[in-house]
Amino acid sequence: MIRSVATAHALLWTAPVVTEKVEIIGRGTIDLAPFACTDTPRSSIVQRVCYDEARRYLLVNIRGSYRDYCELPAAIFNAFVAAPSMGQYYRQNIAASDPEGAVNCQARATISRPSDS
Repeated sequence: MIRSVATAHALLWTAPVVTEKVEIIGRGTIDLAPFACTDTPRSSIVQRVCYDEARRYLLVNIRGSYRDYCELPAAIFNAFVAAPSMGQYYRQNIAASDPEGAVNCQARATISRPSDS
């Protein structure tokens, strides 16, 4: 018994660390290592949010597809995750910026998204 526990621990310590990556529609693959991600089981529309506060970069999983938003202030992100209806807040305050809005990464040619490391 002790030997099997020791073997299991040894395998865990030597296993390679692989970070999760997601595909952004029309943008490519993003490594989630710098993001703080949270599943959102209380929303039927928003399934997961990932936010990199240092870069003010938001990823939102809407029904299985990720979308990205650049230069999104932490205050908006905090209001988003605390909103009584995340889907409604998302549509009115974040997605409403599509496709020409200030936080839409594709519309902001001067903003480069964080590269995949």
